[in-house]
Amino acid sequence: MTAAIETMLSRLISKLATWLSRHSIDILRISLGLVFVAFGTLKFFPGVSPAEALSVATLERLSMGLLSGYAAQAVIAGLEVFIGLTLVTGRLLKTGLVVMAGALAGFFAPYALFFTDLFPGAPTLEAQYIFKDIVLAAAALVIGARALGARLVPARAAL
Repeated sequence: MTAAIETMLSRLISKLATWLSRHSIDILRISLGLVFVAFGTLKFFPGVSPAEALSVATLERLSMGLLSGYAAQAVIAGLEVFIGLTLVTGRLLKTGLVVMAGALAGFFAPYALFFTDLFPGAPTLEAQYIFKDIVLAAAALVIGARALGARLVPARAAL
């Protein structure tokens, strides 16, 4: 490879790295927000969300019966849409991240509350559905770190 091509590739890679460091976390935040809005919106319509029965049963158990049925579903839907809107818009972001932390604990609660139902041998479709929340939690950690002012791009090593 010639020196000119190496220089051109090096500049291109540097520009790409700069663009990614400026925009990738915002893209992640907005994407995660859209996922929350989409899943939350589904829950406003009975019978549409594939996780409806499990999410209602979980909130019913966690609230010790205070919330059940459609009321539980509406609370979950409202929280998910709120979280999503804070992520998409960037407004009330820290509040949305705090609500998301509680919601994520609720998302994983079925593993403790209904383990034998979710894993009667092989994982059920509902167990697999919950498993994707690991990625959502990891994305939330990155977004939360940025929102709290963490520097996510390491300083360049001195030459």
